[in-house]
Amino acid sequence: MTEQATRKVTMDKLVSLCKRRGYIFPSSEIYGGMGACYDYGPLGVELKNNVKACWWRSVVQERDDMVGLDASILMHPQTWVASGHVDGFADPLVDCKQCRKRWRSDNIAGEKCPECGGDLTEPRMFNLMFKTHVGAVEDEAAVVYLRPETAQGIFVNFENVLSSTRRKLPFGIAQIGKAFRNEITTGNFIFRMREFEQMEVEYFVVPGSDEEWFRTWVDERVKWYTDLGISRENLRLVQHGVDELAHYAKSCTDIEYLFPMGWSELEGIANRTDFDLKQHAGHSGKDISYYDEDTKEHIVPYVIEPSAGVDRSVLAFLVDAYDEEPDKDEIRVVLRLHPDLAPVKVAILPLSRNEKLLPLSQDIYNNLRRCWMVQYDNAQSIGRRYRRYDEIGTPFCVTIDFDSLEDNAVTIRERDGMKQIRVPIAELKATLDAKLCGQPFEVLPPGGKKWLGFEE
Repeated sequence: MTEQATRKVTMDKLVSLCKRRGYIFPSSEIYGGMGACYDYGPLGVELKNNVKACWWRSVVQERDDMVGLDASILMHPQTWVASGHVDGFADPLVDCKQCRKRWRSDNIAGEKCPECGGDLTEPRMFNLMFKTHVGAVEDEAAVVYLRPETAQGIFVNFENVLSSTRRKLPFGIAQIGKAFRNEITTGNFIFRMREFEQMEVEYFVVPGSDEEWFRTWVDERVKWYTDLGISRENLRLVQHGVDELAHYAKSCTDIEYLFPMGWSELEGIANRTDFDLKQHAGHSGKDISYYDEDTKEHIVPYVIEPSAGVDRSVLAFLVDAYDEEPDKDEIRVVLRLHPDLAPVKVAILPLSRNEKLLPLSQDIYNNLRRCWMVQYDNAQSIGRRYRRYDEIGTPFCVTIDFDSLEDNAVTIRERDGMKQIRVPIAELKATLDAKLCGQPFEVLPPGGKKWLGFEE
């Protein structure tokens, strides 16, 4: 049995769930779609925002050696000359002489078209950057590019950040933002898109300490994924060989994830040396260096770059969270998302649409929605509603029943084990807060009691 065969989720299952439950839609679908472009729906945008928020909290908020940046997408075209993207950011392209489809030649085996078996043209290099024009006249002087990565916005702002924050080495600059690549071969849902989002850190260090910091960042980044629920067995580290390194890199390690289509890159951590800062200094004529007050010398820092894709991270979290288990004559589909990532933290479910339950249910809903993303749902049977929220990954459901009108208590049901506890309404917010922060479900608040699912 292959590694992929042991997984309960296929890409088709995941795409279907994402469309059905409002996670991710094909872009411009009513017009036939736009290749390799996707729209995040009501649940998807919450998940995506949660992934970015968790990353930002980890690499910026919880550290005292990091600051943030949000650079513009359109940059001076000389930026991409200096970085090497104008001359070197290209993939080998071949065309099928029969069906006219195009392929990256390094992604196909043999000399025939994978689609129809036709003959292929000789490879030619194809630049992946999108061109556009600034101003009213579309001539060569007005050509600019949609950025293919966010990193260069950090490098060209190195001096601005240094002078405005007075940081000392080592320190880093983090950025989350859109990037654009005119990919020849796309596919595997949101794994490879033409418009995507990156989460990147450029961490500036004293030369000589770079390899130690490189190893530290590799460990930190693996821990981030596992802390948010990714199974360690589904992650592996792949170190680039000398012949695989980018021209600017001293070393590079990929964090790969076992996606439904197999092991593929989730994040890359690279030691970019001082290449980028020196390149921009040379092309701009500006001094981009760091003055070390201890040694009284100007140095050009080395750079460690952890670079992750937001969309690939979303895909990995969805794949790893997906589970199926028997449920009487049916199958219960569960997204076991970490509470920090779950789009909806709590569902408020009155037992029925009886008008007697409405005031209390609405009052609880209005109080809790100030704290978290909460949904109110009174459609269909309570069992079907539980299954719906299991499938979208909601950690907890709060059920208001007719006894609640008498005992001022409600039932909290947890997603993963389907256990239930009964808690006083006065303790509901504090209890949910504790559970969302990781408190074991069986720990009861004052006045609480175990309800269902705890039988020996």
